[in-house]
Amino acid sequence: MHDIAVRDEALRLLASGFSISEVSRQTGVSSSTIGRWRDLPAHDLPARSTCPRCAPQPCSPTPASSYAHLLGLYLGDGHIVRCRKEVYQLSIFCDDNWPGLIEEAATAMAQVMPTPAVGRRRRNGCTEVKSYWKHWPHLFPQHGPGKKHDRAIVLEPWQREIVTAHPEWFVRGLIHSDGCRAMNRVRRVLPSGVHWYEYPRYMFKNESRDILALCGEALDLLGVAWRFNNRNEMSVARREAVELLDCYVGPKY
Repeated sequence: MHDIAVRDEALRLLASGFSISEVSRQTGVSSSTIGRWRDLPAHDLPARSTCPRCAPQPCSPTPASSYAHLLGLYLGDGHIVRCRKEVYQLSIFCDDNWPGLIEEAATAMAQVMPTPAVGRRRRNGCTEVKSYWKHWPHLFPQHGPGKKHDRAIVLEPWQREIVTAHPEWFVRGLIHSDGCRAMNRVRRVLPSGVHWYEYPRYMFKNESRDILALCGEALDLLGVAWRFNNRNEMSVARREAVELLDCYVGPKY
């Protein structure tokens, strides 16, 4: 029996104009099954029961560390859009210069909710890691119309519990999406002449004050000293703080 997410993807491809044989080739499902899906009303299919937030006793997504990582990626460079028939698409946009981060994003997405297939789509200079599922907004209730910095971003209690337990993974997701580890070069004029020195530092930039605050709270939990460079950018520059954050994040790869 095929997963409902596979059926949803097949129907999406059919609606986009692909033939049954082409959809069969892309999904690995037989043409006869795809034809049945096309003609079978959705209410005749068994209801999906794998959403942890829709269970009779709602619980948190697992593994919790992967969810914390994916939440950081989503708040940094992700979004959710509504597609046909109440299906939602979760997308994380990853710079093509960092193939390791693309794989991390795909792995985190697959681990949090193994049911829907995780796909990749090449964009201009980046790769969109995406998955279709009806319940993504339940796992990311921060989803809403417009840009994130134009609306309040507040974690639900169950999300805050996960971030508190795994702040290192949450920070990793934030910095690997909207941050960086770079060398800072400083010029000093001394009596002996002009001297240059450089040191590594982390930076996280985001237009949402709420997301910046969440990043700061997670860094505090890790004991990492940080400060604001300007209104929309945070910096971790002290040697011991950088060394500590290197244990959890490190350079992009």
